Amino acid sequence: MLDVANRRWSAEVLKAVEIDSALLPALYESPQVCGQVSAIGAEATGLAAGTPVAAGGGDQSVGAVGVGIVAPGAVSATIGTSGVVFASTDQPVNDLKGRLHTFCHAVPGRWHVMGVTQAAGLSLRWFRDRFMASASGNGSDPYDQLTSEAANAPPGSDGLLWAPYLMGERTPHLDPNARGALIGLTASHTRGHVVRAILEGVAFSLKDTFTILSEMKIPVKSIRLGGGGARSSLWRQIQADVYAQEVEIVEAEEGAAYGAAILAGVGAKIWPSVDEACSAVVRVREHVAPNPANVAVLHDSYARYRRMYDGMKFIFSS
Repeated sequence: MLDVANRRWSAEVLKAVEIDSALLPALYESPQVCGQVSAIGAEATGLAAGTPVAAGGGDQSVGAVGVGIVAPGAVSATIGTSGVVFASTDQPVNDLKGRLHTFCHAVPGRWHVMGVTQAAGLSLRWFRDRFMASASGNGSDPYDQLTSEAANAPPGSDGLLWAPYLMGERTPHLDPNARGALIGLTASHTRGHVVRAILEGVAFSLKDTFTILSEMKIPVKSIRLGGGGARSSLWRQIQADVYAQEVEIVEAEEGAAYGAAILAGVGAKIWPSVDEACSAVVRVREHVAPNPANVAVLHDSYARYRRMYDGMKFIFSS
């Protein structure tokens, strides 16, 4: 029911579904104060009565604020259970093929487009849960063991490819029937090859969104990584190599909680704008440059990855 372009309720949609606009709540920008902590709320939480409450926002837009993705040209790639590539824009931009989502940003007067991979970190967790039971009880971190093995496999995983469609897919295929697959297995592949193929396959799936952003002429001046995937040095390097662009890691890892605090600070007049708040408190901790040799290998692997879905969809659509 939201008119995203004009940041208001859509009179056209409300009329079509016969809903009186008087039934809907007021709309607020994310850093705008929309209320105060009540006496009952103060008693329940320990917060002072009268503390201003800012509107906040959705997880992705607020998380983007937390890593400083507020101005056009700034893009984040976040690997949690799902994976999200999020680009800030200064005007609403729509993908006419419906592969990307367009929303109002948590920054007043800005919008964002984003693509989603359903099973990003979930792909690695699925492999860990199904094939690493023996490592969970010996005190070691199974993720560390898996990524250590993956680091011993070469870029491109000796031709092994992973399609991360464990839960269907959203970007770019919009296909609930898509399924995960390992393609190119040989007797010489090790567990390290499989894990590296999973890490690369997830990065390829996120690169699909970057490919669409390029088609839509949306600039990508900087890429910041977030989520659990950003904690792995190997996965950070793989992403830099797959995207063929330097990636950045910020100091704060709290994501959306950090972004919510920034928005609340703007609402409380600690900073005059979200842009100035992010400039003051979001700091880059690390820059990861792409390895030219790896970029060339993974460029070829991505081209083969792009052909997998068309070859598999007829199998899973029946």
